[in-house]
This record gives sequence, C-alpha cells and structure tokens, in this order.
Amino acid sequence: MKHLKNFKHNALNTVFIYVILLMMIVMSTPSCSSHNKPEDTTDVAENNDTNEKKDEQFLADAAQINLEEIKLGQLAQQNSMMPNVKEMGKMMETEHTKCLNDLKTLAEKKSITIPTSITKEGEEAYEKLINISGAEFDKKYCDMMVDGHKNAISAFEKATTDSNDPDIRTWATETLPTLRKHLDHALNCQKTCSKM
Repeated sequence: MKHLKNFKHNALNTVFIYVILLMMIVMSTPSCSSHNKPEDTTDVAENNDTNEKKDEQFLADAAQINLEEIKLGQLAQQNSMMPNVKEMGKMMETEHTKCLNDLKTLAEKKSITIPTSITKEGEEAYEKLINISGAEFDKKYCDMMVDGHKNAISAFEKATTDSNDPDIRTWATETLPTLRKHLDHALNCQKTCSKM
C-alpha cells in the first residue's frame, strides 16, 4: 500500500513538472501574431493613392496616344503620296477612335478625367508634318508611327502587370494586339519608304 501511495505521489510530481515545463515553453515562445504587426492604415491609404495616381496617369497617357494617332492619321490621308501610308493613316484614325471611345467609357466608370485635346508635344509632332508632303512626309510619318507604337506598347504592357485595377489591366491587355498590329504595319511602311 505504501509503495502504491509513493508511486501515485511520484506520478503526480512528474505530471506537475511536465505541465510547468510546457507552460514555460509556451510563454517563452513568441507568438506568430507578434511578428505580424497590423498594417498602418496611413501606409495603406498612401499605397492606394499612389496606385490610383498611376492608373490615372496611364489613362491620361493612353488618351494622348489616341488623340495624337487620330490627328496624324488624318494628316497622312491628306499629305501622303503612297497608298499603303494613306491606308495606314486611315487605319490609325479608325482604330484609335474606337480605342479612345472605349477608353472614355472606362474612364467614366472609374471617375477619372482624361484629356480631350492633344498635348503640346503632340502639336509639335503635327507641326513637323503639316508643311511637308510626298516622300519626305511618308518617311517622317512612318518613323513617328514606329517610335510612337513602340512606346505605347511598352506603356500598355506595364499597365497589364502594374495596375491594381482589374478593369484597367483587362483593357490594356485587350488593346495590345491592335497596337502590335499597328507597329507591324508601320515597320512595313518604313521599309518601303527607305527603298524610295
């Protein structure tokens, strides 16, 4: 009986020691939540503001691209002497007008104001072309279309990954094939012009 009593006493002591040790381990281990500090709401707000500004800037830039391509496309139809350059000008006017209309719908949905008139740089590009015609016009216009569409493709590709807005990402993604088609057309026209 005495042995049984000692056995129970030793067993309780062992359990008690294990419980104490376990409590010490738990208390000394930092909790997972201590590493996950709650995000500062100011930082979140600033990040959101930055993302919104990037989206606004992208849509404003896209509007300028379209406005410039429409105006230069109209000029190409008047001043070019090459049928394929005139055709490219018509394509630029038609497809960039459609793109601009889609952009206006998207901007309205996002309550973002986009430009409705061409920039000073766009006007300067137009002025470079307005007083020339024939082969000189065709070469300069094709060069502008190649450079402009390379820059546009780069901006739209960036928006497909950088924008936090799924609608803007989708629109940029859906517009890229048209811009790439325009670049191919411009490169072909550029090659033709260089042979003249």
